[in-house]
Amino acid sequence: MKITLLTGKTFDLENAFDFPLKVNTSYKLKRLSLRIDHKKRLVVLSLPKWYGKKKAFEFINEHLDWIEQKLAELPKMKDFEDGEEISLFGNLVKICYDSDFGAPKLIDNTLYVGGEKEFLHRRIKDYIKREAKKEFYNLTKSLADKINKKLQGVTIKDTKSRWGSCSTLNHINYNWRIALAPKATIDYLMAHEVAHLAHPDHSQAFWRTVDELNPNAYAGKKWLEKHGNELYLYR
Repeated sequence: MKITLLTGKTFDLENAFDFPLKVNTSYKLKRLSLRIDHKKRLVVLSLPKWYGKKKAFEFINEHLDWIEQKLAELPKMKDFEDGEEISLFGNLVKICYDSDFGAPKLIDNTLYVGGEKEFLHRRIKDYIKREAKKEFYNLTKSLADKINKKLQGVTIKDTKSRWGSCSTLNHINYNWRIALAPKATIDYLMAHEVAHLAHPDHSQAFWRTVDELNPNAYAGKKWLEKHGNELYLYR
């Protein structure tokens, strides 16, 4: 969104500050509002379509102290570290770094990782993505077979706002971070996305299918609602 100051200079409001800003406009809105998107770690400004852009600029400036405080309160982003214990596909796994070790390998609930230490996080993340593609495909395919629906494939993505999605072509996408969730939450998400193969909405029929595929879906769903933001701390 571009605005023009009294100096005649025109620029994008979203790029006018030294923090990430997203601007949402709508004719339905009646007033300006600011909030912090914790997953995407940015400031969201919502304003009516008719609202003056210069006033929007001034509104943000008036709330800079609040914005800086809220951004400072956001938890710091995390990298995987040597000695850290993580949940991986529902099992507690300890990361063990050894520069002489080769490709990441899981042995008796210890994930051994070698190479240069500065690339430790990336190597573990890549490993989780590779394993998640196999693990999640098998889980998803098994559930799809239960309701006689064809699964075209599974893709692991690095999304910032969605845990999963199901396309009209019966292809399901998962966020790699869900591999770090408890098993009950993984099972819930698989059931949720597979249910979309039969119902592309969130109707009562959809939720009945979720419950049919996973009778304990509620517990997994509540964990994700409460702790999902913690998984997004991993870069």
